[in-house]
Amino acid sequence: MIKLHDLYFKPFISEQEIQIVVARMAEEIANDLGDKIPVFIGILNGSFMFVSDFVKKYPKTCEVTFIKLASYEGLKSTEDIQRLIGLTQDLTGRTVVILEDIIDSGKTLEEVHRIFRNENVKELKIATLFHKPEAYKKDFKLHYVGIEIPNKFIVGYGLDFDGLGRDLPEIYQLKTTQHMTNIVLFGPPGAGKGTQANYLKEKYNLIHISTGDVFRNNIKNETALGMLAKSYMDKGELVPDQVTIDMLAAEVEKNTDAKGFIFDGFPRTDAQAKALDELLAEKDSEISAMVALEVDDEILVKRLLERGKTSGRPDDADESIIRNRIKEYYKKTAVLKDYYSAQDKYFGVDGVGSIEEITDRLSKVIDKL
Repeated sequence: MIKLHDLYFKPFISEQEIQIVVARMAEEIANDLGDKIPVFIGILNGSFMFVSDFVKKYPKTCEVTFIKLASYEGLKSTEDIQRLIGLTQDLTGRTVVILEDIIDSGKTLEEVHRIFRNENVKELKIATLFHKPEAYKKDFKLHYVGIEIPNKFIVGYGLDFDGLGRDLPEIYQLKTTQHMTNIVLFGPPGAGKGTQANYLKEKYNLIHISTGDVFRNNIKNETALGMLAKSYMDKGELVPDQVTIDMLAAEVEKNTDAKGFIFDGFPRTDAQAKALDELLAEKDSEISAMVALEVDDEILVKRLLERGKTSGRPDDADESIIRNRIKEYYKKTAVLKDYYSAQDKYFGVDGVGSIEEITDRLSKVIDKL
């Protein structure tokens, strides 16, 4: 991940991939043009890297020159395209190949055709390293296309964001979710996880997604996913991971402007953790940390037995059941601790003390993310 000005960009196309495509395009154009000596024309500023690498790979005799057009301000292509630096040679009767770094809307290409309409060239061909078919609004033929890409802003390999990024040898794509903190919150029964989740969501303006609440709401509202989950539960079967992740995906989709999420009760397995990673990757985000409240077993037992006096929950009133619940918690979370530790994302936090003290410890972890 890189930061240019105030925005973050993620790796998109590697230097090696680019060079392979450039070599393929050079070979394809050389075979197509045969014995003709073409004039390759790069569109500055963005095409300088592409043109340089391309002509080094072009296997036959050629000429190279540049023109400069202005069409971008920040992240948006402007309507007004100005010809800043024109041609200095006679192209009458020549085969001209325009080497563009990227073609999206086609506004620059329209200006290129206007310019060369008066140059009496024998033939004009368009080659672009990157092409955004979703954004292309013109009817001009693109003779050679290196890579088709989604309609998202990219930087690197000659392309910039307000002057920065042209020097990068690879391509980066704008992260659509810029500053998102996603926490997987864990804690054994009686650790106070629910209480802390409420404090943290208020302090950091995060959305608290409790798997249990999501299940109950879907079943209560008789959603398609809720009814599907209920059909498994009624048969005493485990709800498939995909059903659960689809429910969570729906919750995430409801809060696309969120600053982040606290995931409570999910994931429970290695496969679920990977599924959650894939879900967030689709949103240009990721899990920031797994934070686990750590409390001695005897303290947990004491807390739950005390809570059982008023909670009315039978599983809070039986010590053997309590100890079994704690045992199950450690068995299930051990694999997740390893999963997130391997990514340097596991943080154990002392869960003994006042609510304020524990919140402060959790906050120190989150503030460093």
